[in-house]
Amino acid sequence: MSAQPATRSVTARPLTAEAFAPFGQVIDTAGTAPRPMNAGMARRFHDLAAIEVVGDGARTVIGLVEAQPYPLPLRLTLVERHPLGAQAFVPLSAAPFLVVVCPDADGRPGRPQAFVTAPRQGICYARGTWHGVLTPFGASQDFVVIDRGGPGANLEEHVFADPWTIHLPGTG
Repeated sequence: MSAQPATRSVTARPLTAEAFAPFGQVIDTAGTAPRPMNAGMARRFHDLAAIEVVGDGARTVIGLVEAQPYPLPLRLTLVERHPLGAQAFVPLSAAPFLVVVCPDADGRPGRPQAFVTAPRQGICYARGTWHGVLTPFGASQDFVVIDRGGPGANLEEHVFADPWTIHLPGTG
């Protein structure tokens, strides 16, 4: 009779720039002074994240993602990373979403950490950061994605032999 693996569980916490700094940047207008544009009819919050891309023929691209909600608690079986470029997700609604990242442990993902965004916060994963897939919850959500285009292998995936369970705060 084989032994059952120990439960591997993580509880998400609120997303802050300080807590997320090892993995990338929080895209948020809080604490950023806007500058007027369009004859004062618009405010621009400039330079909220840097999208690093490397490699011959690399370029920054912008796309739209329509993401379906995940059931919670989340069963985390897969993480990925992009060695040739950063990847940013900016929600087009005020709904929060779940962000899962892992520190690098000698080329493999370490213990996951999870965050819940505040309304209208986005994230920019640093180049090479292990992260979960885009994870809205409760309802479908649309995002602007800004990342690297061009030649080269820019996706590495890791499947956990023993999945992790990710809980929202106060639920696990």
